[in-house]
Parts: sequence; structure tokens; C-alpha cells
Amino acid sequence: MVRYLVGRVLGAIAAVFGASVVGFLLLRVLPGNPARAVVGPFATPAELHSEYVALGLAKPLYEQYWLFIKNFFDGAWGFSYSVGAPVRTEISSRLPATIELALYAFGFAFVGAVVCALVSTYRRRPAVDAVVQGSAFFGLGSPPFWVGLIALLLFSSKLHVFPGPVGRLSPGVAAPPDYTGLYTLDALLAGQWSTFWDALDHVILPALVLGLAPFAFLVRLLRASLLEVSREQFLVVSRSKGVSRWTAFRRHALPNALLPTITAGGLILAQLISGSVLVESVFNWPGVGELVANAVVSKDFAVVQTFILLAAIAYVVVNLIVDLLYGVIDPRVRSGANVGSR
Repeated sequence: MVRYLVGRVLGAIAAVFGASVVGFLLLRVLPGNPARAVVGPFATPAELHSEYVALGLAKPLYEQYWLFIKNFFDGAWGFSYSVGAPVRTEISSRLPATIELALYAFGFAFVGAVVCALVSTYRRRPAVDAVVQGSAFFGLGSPPFWVGLIALLLFSSKLHVFPGPVGRLSPGVAAPPDYTGLYTLDALLAGQWSTFWDALDHVILPALVLGLAPFAFLVRLLRASLLEVSREQFLVVSRSKGVSRWTAFRRHALPNALLPTITAGGLILAQLISGSVLVESVFNWPGVGELVANAVVSKDFAVVQTFILLAAIAYVVVNLIVDLLYGVIDPRVRSGANVGSR
């Protein structure tokens, strides 16, 4: 188990390093001059060159990269000229909104996938299975921004079940005390029940939209895994010992089928945290996605390269947690046995 985790940690460090290098270099080969975005289109060549030097872009690439990494871990993430504020301030203020939305979306996707896959495979009723597979096909084939617009039109404008794209809280509702930055959790910790229900009301619809595609992928993956595992001989042996069909399915089939689903779930959670820009734009959600999208267009290096490194670290941390969960679910990992390719 120790060797397994050491290998994962070393691989994670290599992944973060590779992502930071690739992101750093890609930004610098894209067309356009970041200094021009700062000084404007009417600046003289001398002013343009002066700003280019001031941004540190005249230094060799290896020196620029070293300063970027050093400043990142020192907490000096630079200044965003596209929004006129320090990068650390902007990302820190927006990241909790993105994390809250991603966690709710992941919860819907994972729990919904487990429930639907179990319902679809336990009794194998054709009608139920068709509904589950149809919802999966719809989720995989529908663009998130289109689903978001339809959801707003139907559930907000027509049925008035959920609020419109007004952000995380209704106008006039004060934000809860800033304990974690997650409004629903902070409201619970502060005992502000009305604020909690208002924040929950605002996050449900964008979370369902954001989690639809991950739900569709996970339910198909788990359904296929359950069907494969349900044909294994150990379930027949378990039933022959007097164990009920549901108990054998829950204790033996589901844990084995969950292994690839947990791996995919870890990747999906990290992706939701780092890639929810379209859904955030549709629902006017004040997360980090819109900030990064605008920074890419304006070649705001400080914002984009910092976010790339943060996203890489998020992927690594989530997948290390998944590796630990493997040890909990699969005893072969704890004992150091070969668990096969993931």
C-alpha cells in the first residue's frame, strides 16, 4: 500500500509539473501581445516595448517560468490587468462559488447514477432500463448551455419553480458569514435558515444542468459494470449460501462495479471545478470560469497560468483521494496485491 501511494504521489507531481509547463508555453505561442491589451491600441512603439518589459515578457522563457512557479508558491499570483485587481483576490473571491456549484453537481451526478444503475440492472425491467438509457443518451448528447437555457425557460420563466439567473442569492438577501465561502454551508453554520434555503434554491437548477452530462456518463459506466459483475460465479455461490438476491447484489456486485465508477468520478469532480464556464455564464453564476474565459481572450497571463496550475493541483488531489478510497473499497490494494489496470 505504501509503495502504491508513493508511486501515485510521484506521478501526481510529474502531472502538475507537465500541466504547468504546457500551459505556460501555450499561452506564449498564441497570437497577440499582452502588452498591447494593457497600453491600448494607440500607444507608441516605445510605450508598448516598455510595458512588454515591465510585464517580464522580455526575459528568457526559463526565467519567466521559474518566477511564475516561485511566485505561485509564495502567494504572489500577480495582477490581472483585464479586471484591474490582484489575481489572488479575484480567484479567491470567485473560487468558492465554483466549488459549491461543482460539489452539488457532482452529488447529483454520482448519487443519481448509482440509484438509476441499480434500478436498471437489479430487476432488468425493460421499461425502466429504457428510461435510464434514454436519460443517459440525452445527457451525453445535449450541450450544457442549451440545456441551461431550456431549463431556465421552463422551470424559471414558465413554471416559476426556481429563480432566474441572478447569481447565488436573491436580490436583497445578505450573504452569510464567510466561514468557507460556500453559501449553503455557511448559512447552516450560522443558523440562518432563510438564507440557506434561498442559496439552495439558487444552486439546484445550475447544478442539475452542470451534472447532467457527468450523470449520463457515470450511469452508463456503472450499469455496464453491474451487468458484467452480476454474471460472475461468486454471486451464484453467495446465493447458494442462503444470501438474498438484494443482499448479494448490494454487498458483492455493487462494490466491485463501483471501482471504475469512482475513478471516473474523481476525474469528473476535478473537471467540474475547473471547467464550468458555460453553465456559469448561462446562470450568471459568479464563479471563476467567466474570469478565466475573459482572461484567455485578453491574454491575461497571470490569471490563466495561475488557474491552470490550480486546476492541475485539484486533479491531483482529487485523484489521490480516489486512490485512498480504492484502499478502503478493495482489500487487494491494502494488501499490496495486483489489482490490475485501471
